[in-house]
Amino acid sequence: MMNNKALLKNLLLSLLTISIILQASCTAMVVGGAAAGAAVALDRRTTGTIVEDENIEIKFTNLYYRNSQVHQNSHINATSYNGWLLLTGEAPTIAIKGQIQEIAASITNVKRVFNEISIAAPSDIATRSSDTYITSKVKTQLYSNSKTKGHHVKVVTENGIVYLMGLLTTKEAYNTTEVVRQVAGVQRVVKLFEYQ
Repeated sequence: MMNNKALLKNLLLSLLTISIILQASCTAMVVGGAAAGAAVALDRRTTGTIVEDENIEIKFTNLYYRNSQVHQNSHINATSYNGWLLLTGEAPTIAIKGQIQEIAASITNVKRVFNEISIAAPSDIATRSSDTYITSKVKTQLYSNSKTKGHHVKVVTENGIVYLMGLLTTKEAYNTTEVVRQVAGVQRVVKLFEYQ
């Protein structure tokens, strides 16, 4: 009889624990979803354009990896913002850089392609980690500075070069660029803004 009570108690305790974990998970999903929703609400692109930019990046990645000759010795990142597609990374030859440009230009709804691919061997993990760190520092500065509109700017870092994309006024673009130039590790700033 005592074992059954202990078993029942353990079962109820386990169910309570599972219930708490599920509630916490749901709360995290709701909070995460709310944060994503807030980001979309603050974005100057329409929801349809945001989705299309994601689709452009997915389409590029699929086409890029289908061509083993192209992707085998290169490292390419594709970032779409309002239909403008930025290509960064490294390719071994000018011919492969051109092929990657053609892949990007063939994608539906791409308005403009910025081919910033370097002719070089693919970057190493240390360089990519450094670029990720620079991007996070840039975003932190843009979000914390009252003169910039961090939620309106897409930041991409490749080999210490920071590319900025977004829909900004001339004044917002100037303020953003000045803040980014001051971030440690930034070698150069390339502005790819559309002005409102």
